[in-house]
Amino acid sequence: MAYDLVVIGSGPGGYVCAIKAAQLGLKVAVVEKRATLGGTCLNIGCIPSKALLHASEVFHQAGHTMESLGVIVNQPKLDLGRMMGHKDAVVKANVDGVAFLFKKNKIDSILGTGKVLGQGKVSVTAEDGTVSEVEATSIVIATGSDVAGIPGVAVDIDETVIVSSTGALALDKVPETLVVVGGGVIGLELGSVWARLGAKVTVVEYLDTILGGMDGEVAKQFQRMLAKQGMTFKLGQKVTGVEKSGKGAVVSFEPVKGGDTEQLSADVVLIATGRKPYTDGLGLENAGVVLDERGRVRTDGHFQTNVTGIYAIGDVIVGPMLAHKAEDEGVAVAEILAGQAGHVNYDVIPGVVYTQPEVAAVGKTEEELKKAGIAYKAGKFPFTANARARAMQVTDGFVKVLADAATDRVLGVHIIGFGAGELIHEAAVLMEFGGSSEDLGRTCHAHPTMSEAVKEAALATFFKPIHI
Repeated sequence: MAYDLVVIGSGPGGYVCAIKAAQLGLKVAVVEKRATLGGTCLNIGCIPSKALLHASEVFHQAGHTMESLGVIVNQPKLDLGRMMGHKDAVVKANVDGVAFLFKKNKIDSILGTGKVLGQGKVSVTAEDGTVSEVEATSIVIATGSDVAGIPGVAVDIDETVIVSSTGALALDKVPETLVVVGGGVIGLELGSVWARLGAKVTVVEYLDTILGGMDGEVAKQFQRMLAKQGMTFKLGQKVTGVEKSGKGAVVSFEPVKGGDTEQLSADVVLIATGRKPYTDGLGLENAGVVLDERGRVRTDGHFQTNVTGIYAIGDVIVGPMLAHKAEDEGVAVAEILAGQAGHVNYDVIPGVVYTQPEVAAVGKTEEELKKAGIAYKAGKFPFTANARARAMQVTDGFVKVLADAATDRVLGVHIIGFGAGELIHEAAVLMEFGGSSEDLGRTCHAHPTMSEAVKEAALATFFKPIHI
């Protein structure tokens, strides 16, 4: 059967692209190598990790913070099997939901490994080895990303002792000690899960800061918060080896700027050094599709590769490796293929770290503005001065607003605090429409709410806050 569109990969970018294209009247098929739809995000990434983050935080609250609110409970006991069951149920509900949407929108799901043969042709290898061929006017590559590993270091990831994020989401017991290689989003989220459940967690990071690329002030305060929660950090360290030893593993590392080698033993080692585009086995070289110097699929301003009719979105192309970025690109491609003007505003893509407290950001950091020579003004407001935060005992953190010094147009907003991942979106809407800090500061916010801190930070940017 010939299709208007064949999408390779059913992660957030792929399945959203397929659904949008079907809604716009295209005949669509999706090729997926997993037995279930949803890609890494729904099956072994974003969704299961958030289930464990929430469950582990509830466990921590029961044992540490409820008594101060007048809620007396016995010392909580961890049923890790039941917690993992909750995670699996959440995953199943989400992947089943995508399957339902495919059926609702008359999208054909083809199980197998896809390979681009050339313009308009995709081969699909089923699990039993049989190969079929699918024809389509357009092809979208949405295969996502894979674990990057440690550059220059051979590591045997067995997903039991030395694990990637996949294994870290499925441990059968809480390790006494956990070493996390990499202080980025994935490492800190999963490290915080196991720290709350009782593991002694040490993070080894190559850079001299965690959350490289995020606002420096936020990263420093966040590290102090995680340290108070019991996590240990070794920054500016280059990992030179990760090897199994007895029932655990040993991580060897040395200072980036030179110095003696150290070793850490742990029951489990999590390799969380980032991800790389998943392009292996796609046949792109034989199809004539050009990759860039980092192995990403090179595309133009309309997501099309150098081969007419072959497009790419999500983690396999340039830009942040975020599910919602891939979703927006999927919508844009579908609209372009349907003759509309699909577009993604890359200046307004929020990023969130789903720890406790959360970290969220949209737009430019102070470091980026300084490097670009852009004159700006900054306003901050701490949650310690927010009434709702006091009532809920979640006063850690602050909101920072960055605006153009001349025009007052908001260029970036950074939040560290309870619910930051939800609070960031009024900033995203404001920036999407070119709003100023005064626009935000003069917008009425309900009282008492955490979002009042966003308003106060905006007031501090264009004039003065009220409550400090």
